[in-house]
Amino acid sequence: MNKALLVDDEKRMLDLLELYLKPYHYTCKKVRETNKALAYVEEEMFDIVLLDIMMPDMDGWKLCREIRKISDVPIIMVTARDQKDDVVKGLKLGADDYLTKPFDERELVARIDALLRRQKPVNSIEINGLFWDENRYELSYLNRPIKLTPKEFVMMGLLLKNPNQVFTRERLIELIWGFDSDTEGRTIDSHVRNMRGKIKQAGFPVEEHFKTVWGIGYKWLNNPD
Repeated sequence: MNKALLVDDEKRMLDLLELYLKPYHYTCKKVRETNKALAYVEEEMFDIVLLDIMMPDMDGWKLCREIRKISDVPIIMVTARDQKDDVVKGLKLGADDYLTKPFDERELVARIDALLRRQKPVNSIEINGLFWDENRYELSYLNRPIKLTPKEFVMMGLLLKNPNQVFTRERLIELIWGFDSDTEGRTIDSHVRNMRGKIKQAGFPVEEHFKTVWGIGYKWLNNPD
């Protein structure tokens, strides 16, 4: 069953989207506040995001940009605005498609299905039984899942894709939280501590691979001495 995040400040529209999607085996999380929507993306995995543009606290364009800093989840802008400039702006900010209200239920489902079919092929890395799978958004050791938050998962991917490269705390914040984030270095340290604990608990010798470069940041070694 696919999972959809529905973001719109109108309850009626949220209920309509849910009504359209439920017969196609979608579970829907409905949210009317953009900050709350962003928090959901940070903490949960979704197959699709349907996002309205005209929102009171943060417009859909900005929310789309913020989501793209932490997730590649497919995004469809669902809005009454149909000007070409709006369409282009949404696509440039990271939206995958654009649907104008009012719309037909069949068109909505067809567009979602088309996006999900075009998902990236599996991008995976395996190190001594530790398996990072970008397509499934899953980390496992000897086929046993290790539950990471979305940001922990992204950080793990950065390290695994760039073995031996030292990432400063500031660089990790830029890559995962964004340039304009007020996140501090101790947040990185906290995430690293949590990741190490989870991976160690699974039985992988994480201390041999996940190294602290004191005063600078962190790096991953595929073949530690």
